[in-house]
Amino acid sequence: MIISRRLWLAVAAALAAAAIVVVVRSRRRPVPVPQEAPAPAVWPAAPILGTPTADDLARYAPRPSVFDRPAFARLAGGGAPRRPFSPVVRRRLYRWGAAGLVLVLLAAGTQALESAVFSGGLAGDSSASIGPCDESQVACAVFDVEPGLEVSAYNLPNPYDPAQEPAEPAPHDADCRPRPTGEATMRRPGAKTTRAVNRQWRRIETWLKANAPAGHRELGGPARPAAIAAAEQEMGLRFPDDLKASLLRHDGSVRTSWGFGPLGYGNLSVKGIRETWLMLCDIDDEDGEDPRSEWWDGRMIPFGSNGMGDHLVIDSVRRDVGQTDHEGSMSFTPGETRIRSYHALLKATADALENGGPIGRWKPKAENGDVIWDLVG
Repeated sequence: MIISRRLWLAVAAALAAAAIVVVVRSRRRPVPVPQEAPAPAVWPAAPILGTPTADDLARYAPRPSVFDRPAFARLAGGGAPRRPFSPVVRRRLYRWGAAGLVLVLLAAGTQALESAVFSGGLAGDSSASIGPCDESQVACAVFDVEPGLEVSAYNLPNPYDPAQEPAEPAPHDADCRPRPTGEATMRRPGAKTTRAVNRQWRRIETWLKANAPAGHRELGGPARPAAIAAAEQEMGLRFPDDLKASLLRHDGSVRTSWGFGPLGYGNLSVKGIRETWLMLCDIDDEDGEDPRSEWWDGRMIPFGSNGMGDHLVIDSVRRDVGQTDHEGSMSFTPGETRIRSYHALLKATADALENGGPIGRWKPKAENGDVIWDLVG
């Protein structure tokens, strides 16, 4: 069964044309061929002004058209007269021709009716609006064809939403990309700061020798000033004086993870500080709105690690102590207490070891020759 309207119309037109050609050919009669008259004699013998010669008549004589050529005459049915069709054949040809003509008229009428009824309803004064028509559809178009009549067309593209535009990439953290400077030199900490830091370390060392000798053995030796200067130059930061004084006495812990340190974080060496800073900048070098609320910012100095992705940091601008969490947050109240400087953290650690008290929610105790920090409260 033919479904396409255009194909159906083409077939009907072909049938009608074939029927008409057959009818015409059946009624054609041979055209009598006139006898060619002899060419008139040339008179007078000599050319006379105003009288055409035989050459002039041949030059300007009308030429036969394409339809007068023998090939076309044979195609159109010329030639010898043929035998006429019998009455039975003629009746069949008339019936087929009439049927083809009726099919052509029916197809033309159907096309005109469809165009008048269905195509003209959405033109002219019709209006369209896009909006939610059904919970199962993302969007639809509603056409107001007549008062009280709406035609909905679904499967339209989603309406434009500015929020779907791709966001611009965040700028890079300039603190993670410091510009190279000249020769690396370390500015030595002040004498007063050095004495204050050493005083707290002596308290811690005394307690460790008496209660946690394994923890005392984890303390590293003094750092070289050149190593501190090289780390400062590569990181583009100046270490606080109390941190430098502490590194010049103990260059972190001997164990790479879970060595002795405040709040259960092992102290990092100068090399560990530099490598940890580079690693964190490599993970997150995007610049946010507030460097103290991001997961990481290049202006922070990591000096402690618990081996599980969390770090104690010093804000190189404000000098206070904070904590980064591997789950994506930064807080400047480690243990739910504010610590205004690295020296303040050392003093709080010495007080907690000697008195058995907590630092915020962290409380140290000696166990099996080492220091364990318990979470309390």
